[in-house]
Amino acid sequence: MAHTYPEAYIDYLAEYFGSRDFFECHEIMEEYWKKTSGSELSGCWLVLIRIAVVQYHARRGNGAGAYKLLIKAAEEIQPRLMDRLGLDGERLARMLKERAQAWGGPEGVRYEDFELPIADPELLRLAQARCAEKGWIWASPGQQAPGEIVHRHLTRDRTDVVAARKDAAAIRAASREERK
Repeated sequence: MAHTYPEAYIDYLAEYFGSRDFFECHEIMEEYWKKTSGSELSGCWLVLIRIAVVQYHARRGNGAGAYKLLIKAAEEIQPRLMDRLGLDGERLARMLKERAQAWGGPEGVRYEDFELPIADPELLRLAQARCAEKGWIWASPGQQAPGEIVHRHLTRDRTDVVAARKDAAAIRAASREERK
């Protein structure tokens, strides 16, 4: 059975398993998620974004951020749709719940590699090939990532993102005031 996967998804997986640059994974998938907003798979892309950000926060020692997003990903995952993306959706859902239980809360967060369960051999082949094209080693340990990857957010100009979040917060605050 032939599958056609979005290039952004293959790039995400190559980064996730190769460079272990979880911030970049988030950026790649967030851009794609925004372009395909409202699609049937939109929730899947968001879960993958959350998983990358969980890993990013956990590795940086931000237990509160990592745990909060892990819980959201575990609640939002739709295993059958994840299966359509070449992943083992049931296994991934189980892995998210098991990690949440193991951590028990923000204070229990510890970084360890979280390997997405790729079920489709063709997806695995495509992602490994992309990883090799970039010169990365597949499934390299994330604990060995260089500091510029661990703290990627400090090197990026995110002025537009900060402004958008500020605007969204102002809209939410105005909405709360209107309801009073």
